[in-house]
Amino acid sequence: MIWLSSLAPLTVGPGPVDDPGDPLIPPIEVDPNLVTPGIAGFIAIALVTIAAILLVIDMSRRVRRVRYRGEVREQLEAERAEAGLSAPDGAASAAERRVDGDEQDPRPVA
Repeated sequence: MIWLSSLAPLTVGPGPVDDPGDPLIPPIEVDPNLVTPGIAGFIAIALVTIAAILLVIDMSRRVRRVRYRGEVREQLEAERAEAGLSAPDGAASAAERRVDGDEQDPRPVA
């Protein structure tokens, strides 16, 4: 086991670019101010930005819709409690069916 560790320094050597006198791979000499991602990079970032904006708009609509449904449910429960009524399980008003069954509603929500 000791002889194996004595061989380790023999395997580690300079890289192909480390030798300053004669590098195997010449270093790239480019002005860093001139290197840009180009048109493809601009288009990719623009598409990601547009997708993110559309996702934010869609999410805000969904959150607003959920909040309004909750407000309608609370209002219906308050009206029912104020009237002293408790509706049977099967007898829900049209407004309650509209709130509870929004997934089946064919109308678009803006």
